[in-house]
Amino acid sequence: MAKTAPASATPPAADFEHSLDELEQLVARMEGGELSLDESLTSFERGIGLYRHCQQSLEQAELRVRLLLDPDAPDNAQPFEPES
Repeated sequence: MAKTAPASATPPAADFEHSLDELEQLVARMEGGELSLDESLTSFERGIGLYRHCQQSLEQAELRVRLLLDPDAPDNAQPFEPES
């Protein structure tokens, strides 16, 4: 039997947005200078994890776009150039 995602699963875009929002809040708190050294280190560690998660999400989105642009040769897909 095929596995299906649970109904409560977060869509990738929403998960990215949530992680980015949390990362921005962490940065703001750390820049405020009110955290203890231990709290700063814990926040920094959490921030690195969130950054890596966001980076991975962006890489996966880029791959999806490449596959949509050229499904037979995604590595040869030309990037989209916005009009000036």
